[in-house]
Amino acid sequence: MQMKYVIQMEEAKEAAEDRPSVGAVYRSIFAKDGFPPPVEGLDTCWDIFRMSVEKNPGNRMLGRRKIVEGNVANAGEYQWLTYKEVYDLVLKIGNAIRSMGYGPGEKCGIYGANCSEWIISMEACNAHGLYCVPLYDTLGAGAIEFIICHAEISIAFVEEKKICELLKTLPNTAKTLKTIVSFGNVSNDHKEEVDKFGLEIYSWEEFLQKGDSQQYELPVKEKSDICTIMYTSGTTGDPKGVLLSNNAIIALIAGVKHLLTSLNVEVQENDVYISYLPLAHIFDRVIEEVFILNGGSIGFWRGDVKLLVEDIGELKPTIFCAVPRVLERIYGALNQKISSGSLIKKSMFNFAYSYKYNQMQKGKKHEVAAPLFDKLVFDKVKKGLGGRVRIILSGGAPLAAHIETFFRVVTCAHVLQGYGLTETCGGTFVSLPNELPMLGTVGPPVPNVDICLESVPELGYDALASTPQGEVCIKGDTLFSGYHKREDLTTEVLVDGWFHTGDVGEWQPDGSLKIIDRKKNIFKLSQGEYVAVENLELIYGLVSDIEMIWIYGSSFESFLVAVVNPKKEAVEHWAEENGIKGDFADLCGDRRAKDYILGQLSKIAKEKKLKGYEAIRAVHLDPILFDIERDLLTPSFKKKRPQLLKYYQKEIDDMYKSGSKPVA
Repeated sequence: MQMKYVIQMEEAKEAAEDRPSVGAVYRSIFAKDGFPPPVEGLDTCWDIFRMSVEKNPGNRMLGRRKIVEGNVANAGEYQWLTYKEVYDLVLKIGNAIRSMGYGPGEKCGIYGANCSEWIISMEACNAHGLYCVPLYDTLGAGAIEFIICHAEISIAFVEEKKICELLKTLPNTAKTLKTIVSFGNVSNDHKEEVDKFGLEIYSWEEFLQKGDSQQYELPVKEKSDICTIMYTSGTTGDPKGVLLSNNAIIALIAGVKHLLTSLNVEVQENDVYISYLPLAHIFDRVIEEVFILNGGSIGFWRGDVKLLVEDIGELKPTIFCAVPRVLERIYGALNQKISSGSLIKKSMFNFAYSYKYNQMQKGKKHEVAAPLFDKLVFDKVKKGLGGRVRIILSGGAPLAAHIETFFRVVTCAHVLQGYGLTETCGGTFVSLPNELPMLGTVGPPVPNVDICLESVPELGYDALASTPQGEVCIKGDTLFSGYHKREDLTTEVLVDGWFHTGDVGEWQPDGSLKIIDRKKNIFKLSQGEYVAVENLELIYGLVSDIEMIWIYGSSFESFLVAVVNPKKEAVEHWAEENGIKGDFADLCGDRRAKDYILGQLSKIAKEKKLKGYEAIRAVHLDPILFDIERDLLTPSFKKKRPQLLKYYQKEIDDMYKSGSKPVA
């Protein structure tokens, strides 16, 4: 299979006794002469920052809006720290960490929303060889407690308003956690609480002062050293600690830099980035590392999604990263604004949109497809994102093709969709600028990895077919070093140097990849939450009025739906009690019967304390049990999920139209 944007490195392999067939190995056309080497002298994550400070000491690095009279909603201009100013603060925090007795190999937690102190704490860890362990801003005490104990975190930097959440983990975490440092102030109540368990707590200013009095030599750090342990949110159990080395992050950045340079869209020192996606996620972390390497400016949001657009307007970023949920909200707001305009304005917009899209389909670059309409019609959309955005990058979950198309036309910017996992250090695939045929795909691989597809015969995916489909497998220096303290899980997914992602992909004729399924029954909703569907089916299966249940969640939707085989006698008994007539098939089609079953599912969800995104919002009742005859079950009566989706596609579509409101 000859593809435009990839080159073949190895031949396909037929199935063997111990493994399924494997498709040909490909890599990016931009790596045809080998993977790009890192920047000379760039061996560790600390070098990224150190070298940028040497080159760009006076550049604006970290900015936050000035809050007027303590009211977050009342904010002024962005106030900036230069690279040299941040460097001096990093050295002080690093000295303070060392003065407390913590050194290379110790685990340091960072817990809170994105801010300057987050980056400064991270860089202090990088400087002194500590493992940086980000804690999700949205995680509750249970997960925080698990990670602190599992990673054996001894010192934690914490957003001031998160201190109470952290203290809930005591006394269990006091076995390892000895020092807490607030991003802001510390109350007397906090001090008293911490004293009970023999811990120390410092305000940010107090801790900075500890770093004034002593100087410590920076230890020698190696490429192979672990830089961070990034925990992935738990799907089938406890969170997994992904070990990422200096070398993995450096290799990722080298590939991204080479790709952007090859496409003439490299990040430059005058670029501005708005930091609002969680730094605890690999997506935002590596983007910010790329910005730091190139001397760019990072401005932080105020932490309120309602104020994000205002922050964007003030900061005027040039590069905007988003998860699909954010872009969906912007898309919805823009459409509402357009539809509420006058007939003339709507007609003008629709004509301009159709004309520009048609020109882009003919192969014209977005910037020359309709310059007059860009100025007269689409400039307002551009100004809504600050007026200077030149690249919009979507990641974290699939972006619907119609939304990607819309943004490519109206934003006057390159709109790219990427794919990667924490285990691959983030960006592994990314679509290319001005390549409209890549809509709905994640693009070709970044030039730092080899890719192959492995057949999944039990799901009918064949990597050797004319349109190759199979589990996406990745090999390269960007791969993680393993799961912390879970060698068993590591050996499951890392086989002969290949990381098995669990995602099923399909090669496109141009060498881009389309993600079409999950090998295992775990999927991600549009807001980025993972759902372990088999576990949920076991829980909802406890409802006494149902025989079987199949739960589905689309990556383009934020909630779950289900097809249920209800028990005949239960539905008929309910109907008799409520004076509703009809045979079993008629009753299954009755809206009231659906509401009844939905109510039973809602009760068990509350009883089992399921999370909001695990609630089922709509059901279809099928009086006929899932069976082998319709190819919905295997001979061993396991659900065939792709076939179920195909069989019930219309019902799924109808449920998503009707299920926009929660039941309870």
